[in-house]
Amino acid sequence: MGIYGDRVLPRLVDLTCGSKFLDPVRERACGGLHGRVVEIGFGSGRNVPFYPAAVTSVSAVEPADLGWRMAGSRLAAATVPVERSGLDGQSLPFADNSFDTALSTWTLCTIPDVMAALAEIRRVLVPGGTFHFVEHGLAPDHGVQVWQHRLNPVQKTLAGGCHLDREIPKLIEAAGFELRDLDSFYENHSPKFLGALSLGVATTQASHRMER
Repeated sequence: MGIYGDRVLPRLVDLTCGSKFLDPVRERACGGLHGRVVEIGFGSGRNVPFYPAAVTSVSAVEPADLGWRMAGSRLAAATVPVERSGLDGQSLPFADNSFDTALSTWTLCTIPDVMAALAEIRRVLVPGGTFHFVEHGLAPDHGVQVWQHRLNPVQKTLAGGCHLDREIPKLIEAAGFELRDLDSFYENHSPKFLGALSLGVATTQASHRMER
């Protein structure tokens, strides 16, 4: 990834996504997690304090060594076992039906092949398992969308491939999930082009498993 990707970008992501203002949003996204959890884009472990008591283990997928090291104090305080178990959300090193729930927070914007990542999440979830997410993406207002499209090339360059204008709910549905809950809103402490959030829960169904 180079010096910027290895040493600078993880700190930049932690700074922008680690605001205390986002803690209530993280807590909402983590609500309902239970059993065996896979977290895609673990980062510096900002979600760890919000894992519910029903979580029994967490397999963390995180490509950045620095991000994992920055999570040290949160991992030490974790009440459930958390293991770094993968590096690439597009190719998860787990068997089918390995997890009860999955979590992604501000991650799907950056993964190059987001549909491959969503297919992998679906593959490793048990039938009826749930995918919990909060992601920024395409705003509901045309004026904001115009600026998102304009700024997207700059955002991708500075923020490690992060897209401002992905339609996250549509992508999740296109991957074969059923959206069970969805709340779309602007985060109060972010500019609208960055703060158009989709928070929700999607579910897999045995009858809708994708052909492999």
